[in-house]
Amino acid sequence: MKSLPLILALAFSTAAQAGVDIQRWTTGNGTEVLLVEQHDNPIVDMQVNFKGAGSVFNPEGKSEVAEFTAALLTDGTEKLDEEAFNAAADDIAAQIGSSSGQESSAAVLRSLSRPETLKKAAGLLNQSLTHPRFDPAVFDRRQKEAVTALQQQETTPDFTAGRALTKLAYPDHPYGSGANITAESIRKVNLDDIRAFHRSRYGKDNAIVAIVGDINRKQADQLVKNVLNGLPERSSAAKNVPAVQQQPAQRRDIPFAGEQAQVLLGMPLIKRHDPDYYALVAGNYILGGGGFDSRLMKVLRDRHGYTYGVHSTLEPATEAGMFTIGYSTQKKNTKDSLVQAQAVIKQFIEEGPTEEELAQAKANIIGSFPLRFDSNAKLVKYLSIIGHHNLPNDYLEAYPKAIGKLTVEQVKDAWQRRVKPEDLHIVVVGAE
Repeated sequence: MKSLPLILALAFSTAAQAGVDIQRWTTGNGTEVLLVEQHDNPIVDMQVNFKGAGSVFNPEGKSEVAEFTAALLTDGTEKLDEEAFNAAADDIAAQIGSSSGQESSAAVLRSLSRPETLKKAAGLLNQSLTHPRFDPAVFDRRQKEAVTALQQQETTPDFTAGRALTKLAYPDHPYGSGANITAESIRKVNLDDIRAFHRSRYGKDNAIVAIVGDINRKQADQLVKNVLNGLPERSSAAKNVPAVQQQPAQRRDIPFAGEQAQVLLGMPLIKRHDPDYYALVAGNYILGGGGFDSRLMKVLRDRHGYTYGVHSTLEPATEAGMFTIGYSTQKKNTKDSLVQAQAVIKQFIEEGPTEEELAQAKANIIGSFPLRFDSNAKLVKYLSIIGHHNLPNDYLEAYPKAIGKLTVEQVKDAWQRRVKPEDLHIVVVGAE
């Protein structure tokens, strides 16, 4: 069995081989472009993000406008209905799709790099971005699907718990808007709302384009121009996310049928540009993010048998994203398991990690990091994150280096300053 220092050395060696040459520029229209040339295969992957076109910018009282807008972009254009659009993409073996995230929307393209094929694929994507069909029948179908999906989710304890925790953490902040979705607020949306959202939030100046594949910079620059041609020069809607205000910790106990209780603890915590980013990430791995290696798993599962699995997660965002601990347990164990979970959290914050725990966390985080972008499709998503959050070009190399330099005292200090056990909201769905 290899020693931890050797494992860590091997992890550093693996990560060191993951150097990615990112070419980055801004067009005259304000579009940011990030390119990684990969000429091994004749394929181009492209993702166009529109900052400020995500779900946190949905109009008050009308849910999923951003989601509907993004989805409908590739459900047909003015020239091609949904079926014809899909057939045209299939004819050239191109994959074109669109979706909405929390802070931005995205349109993606995968095409063969052969010039005539890529030009046709770019033309289809351009049509979808600039002249979407917004077909009433397709919108009606998607709207009904959204209501049905919500109603199904509302029957599950994990969704109920997550929604309750989000409301406690972000009662008056846009990050909490998703927790207020109702069937009624979905049904209130109409095509005029979608057209207005598209008209005001899809512009060249808030587009971030990530490209990976068999293409050079000159070709990539032309590809971007072809895809965005016809969009407004500037988006007219605000794109800034307000700061998150910390809320006094609260507890919610929600009745729910069944034998299991769902338990969540959490608070807003981490930003993409957080000065404690790496210390929080490493500490989270040790506390609950590292699967069977984590302290919470060893106590709640291994020692007491309260749960099959417990996890903690960090969701970095432009402003403070969530730190969450979650697990399910038999209802009779709810009280005792929560006491044990809180004790583990308190002890970890007071004492910090051991040298062995930190070495194990470093080895796993660093060793697995290159797997996050080991394909063009994965890498293009990371380039989009780098562009959206204005991270440095060497971010993919800097990340494992920063993790590797962490000390026990740095992790302990960050968690003691940033996470107070008494500040964690608690939600129990299905408590006896």
